[in-house]
Amino acid sequence: MKSKIKVLQVIPRLDFGGAETGCYDLAHYLAEQECKSYIITSGGKLLSYIKKDKVKVIRLPVHLKNPLFILINFIIITFIILILNINLVHARSRAPAWSCLFATKITRRKFVTTFHGTYNFKSNLKKFYNSIMVRSNLVIAGSNFIFSHLQNNYKKFFENEKRKVLVIFRGINTEYFNSKRVDQNKVSVFMDQWKLDQNNYNILMPGRLTNWKGQSVFIEALNILSSSDTVPFNGIILGSDQGRKIYRKKLEALVQQYRLSKKIKFISHCSEMPVAYKAVDLIVSASIEPEAFGRISVEAQSMGKIIIASNIGGSKETVVNDKTGFFFESGNAQSLADTIKKVMTLDNNTLQSMGSEGRKNVLKKFDVEKMCNSTFSEYKKLLKYN
Repeated sequence: MKSKIKVLQVIPRLDFGGAETGCYDLAHYLAEQECKSYIITSGGKLLSYIKKDKVKVIRLPVHLKNPLFILINFIIITFIILILNINLVHARSRAPAWSCLFATKITRRKFVTTFHGTYNFKSNLKKFYNSIMVRSNLVIAGSNFIFSHLQNNYKKFFENEKRKVLVIFRGINTEYFNSKRVDQNKVSVFMDQWKLDQNNYNILMPGRLTNWKGQSVFIEALNILSSSDTVPFNGIILGSDQGRKIYRKKLEALVQQYRLSKKIKFISHCSEMPVAYKAVDLIVSASIEPEAFGRISVEAQSMGKIIIASNIGGSKETVVNDKTGFFFESGNAQSLADTIKKVMTLDNNTLQSMGSEGRKNVLKKFDVEKMCNSTFSEYKKLLKYN
């Protein structure tokens, strides 16, 4: 009988982003498949949710990009691989991936990377730094959009190597993001806490506060709506500024400039996102740069909510236009305002039908079980494990 597969995932921090939740979900799935599951990370809010009897966590400063720390982490990870007899290492970010590449070369272990974003590059040096994510035995792209991005920008780094590149769509926990499982009392508490009027049309834009997520476009669109004939509404911008204090102040100043302080609220964090989704009428993803996957769009559909998303990037693969949600022209506040106004006029039967189709769409394509099973199958192929 073969020994258990031992998998080590390495990620800078375990917070609530797409890459992080994917790492968390896969780690616990592997444990259920009787694998030995390990994570190296520097910390993060998700650590408190780790089931310590199933997943072992090792704390290292793998979030640091300083070459000296990359070297130190490489040495430590090499010893960890040897001591724990790790079979496969899966890196989910560039700095730790460089450490893992050298560690797996020395120990002759299999190396997997997931390309989670487009990673901006303005120089050949930065492109070389990014290329670590395609230097593994198996390169996983989270969407067809990312797969095309790899082919268009990094092909020369792996075209002559025996490396496999494939798409495994990211998945979400559809039981967690399930409207039927959300306690209505929690919804009421959420509404009261943030002084949201249940009689108003509540529009939620989740996502960390950063320029490319398009919060300013969202505010501009709501300003256009406020001067048109619509039902009373509230806009909710939900997300941490992650230290981007200046950007947050810029958004707050824009809200004040348009005299929308009573209509738009900023919420830094919500510990239970399904509650926030359930509490509102509409969800918006207004990114002005392509999303690698578009997790917000998928979570909204899983909750049976209408999603309005930019017509670029991964969202084009996760939203079925006019069936589970709507697209608007990226960066165009007028287009977003017009689309929001269109959704506001939909009758309840149409809203329920679209919500149901959205839920079906996610269950069919983007369930976390499907993602984990596909990834584990590729691990076994790589290790020639039957």
